[in-house]
This record gives sequence, C-alpha cells and structure tokens, in this order.
Amino acid sequence: MKKAKLTYEAIKMELRQHKASAAVYLLLRTLVIIIMILQIFNRNYENVFLCILVLILFIVPSFIQVQFKIELPTTLEIIILLFIFCAEILGEIQSFYTIYPFWDTVLHTLNGFLAAAIGFSLVDIMNNDERLHFHLSPLFVAIVAFCFSMTIGAMWEIVEFSVDNILGHDMQKDTIIYTINSVTLDPSNRNIVYSINNITSVIINGEDLGLGGYLDIGLIDTMQDLIVNFIGALAFSIFGYIYIKYRDRPSFVTRFIPRKKEEMYDYVKLLDEKWNKEKN
Repeated sequence: MKKAKLTYEAIKMELRQHKASAAVYLLLRTLVIIIMILQIFNRNYENVFLCILVLILFIVPSFIQVQFKIELPTTLEIIILLFIFCAEILGEIQSFYTIYPFWDTVLHTLNGFLAAAIGFSLVDIMNNDERLHFHLSPLFVAIVAFCFSMTIGAMWEIVEFSVDNILGHDMQKDTIIYTINSVTLDPSNRNIVYSINNITSVIINGEDLGLGGYLDIGLIDTMQDLIVNFIGALAFSIFGYIYIKYRDRPSFVTRFIPRKKEEMYDYVKLLDEKWNKEKN
C-alpha cells in the first residue's frame, strides 16, 4: 500500500516538474475523457475500452521515469503522448487510418525513429555506467539501436496478424492491387510464375466486390510498415552514431534520448525519506 502511494505521489511530482509535457497530458486526457463519454452514449463499448487503455498508456512515461529512475526529455515525452493519441484515438476511433492512407505510414516511421532512440539510450546508459567495465563503439551502439527498433516493429506486426486471425479484426489494413504474380496459378505445377494483369473486378460467391481490383489481405500493409520502420530506425541510428562520435557538440538527438535520472529528481526516494522522518 505504501509503495503504491509513493509511486502515485511521485508521478504527480514528475508531472509538475515537466510543465510542458504535463500541459499536453492534461489536454489530451481531457479530450479522451470527452470522447469516452460520447462512446458510452453511443453504446460503443469497444471504443470505451480503447479510451480507458489510452488513459492508462498516458501514465506510462511518468511511471517509467519514477520506477526505473530514467529521465525522459520533454520533447520525447510529448511525442510519445501525441503518438498514443494519434494512433488509438484519431487512428482507430476517428478512422484516420482509412480516411488518410498516409496516417499509418507516418506513425510507423515515427515509431521506428522513437524505438531506435529508446534502444540507443539503453545501451548508451550502460556504456557510461562506471560500474561496468566495457566500452562499446559508437557504431555498435547505433547497430543495436537499429536492431532494437526493427525487433519492436516486427513484434508489432505479429500482434496485428494475431489479432486479425484470432479475433477477426483488420489491423493489417488491406490494399487494392491490379496485378497478381504467383506460382500457385501455374496449371502445370512447375514452379513457373503465372501473372494476371489489369485486374478490374473480383467476383466472390457470385457477387462483384466493386473495388476495381483484387484485395490483398494485409501483406502489402505489413511490408510497407516494416519498410518505413526501417527508414525511421536507420535515420535515428545515423544521428545517434554522430552524437556519440562527437558528444561534446550540441545535438538535437539529446531531445530524444532518455538518460539516467539524477538523485535530486528521484521522487520515490525523496518522498520515502521525508515520510520516514515525519514518522520518527
């Protein structure tokens, strides 16, 4: 009970410390609560659950800072909050994924960039820890950051595939295509690519889908997501490599790299000490 109260009070102090990110957090939280109330009136309980999930995710950055003693730069924290809001509230509930085809691409590119920043910081923090007797080269740190980001991206695609196939959703958005190249269509079964070009209609169960082409179920979307994740991860890895190589120079990269929290901002420890003194 005491630990939970300590964490709660420390999170409140964390939010007060970062005024800019706290303002964004309060604004987005208010919008999510309003949307959740509207979804309740519309009896769309799946979206209500999604809003509750978003409200929980909004607390995660502050929780991580408090529990793991890691300082998130204000810029990174604000982008994370906006990312959650854009992905779940605008993307899913407000249907931005279908209204604006580029929405998913932008978010996956940003995800690759941010995931690389987090992977980069994990290695960089260990690299600068005096208790550890090794020092990794800038190139190695950049490669680890890139691999970390790509792993996160691939795992998310597995989540989308699993949800679509197990729960019958459509997280892997479909793509209309007009050409099919497949050895499965080869009537001789000799592994020869058989092509169908200029597809204008597809009939299923006697009815035309009316899409003007063939419906690819998820593969193209998945590959596009991984490609833009690759671009975002590669971009940050290059910037991160330059940052470590010339660390003394000012760099915008520091706005995205979490760092070890200073003791004066370890609010859990400070509150615990304060409460123990008051108790004694």
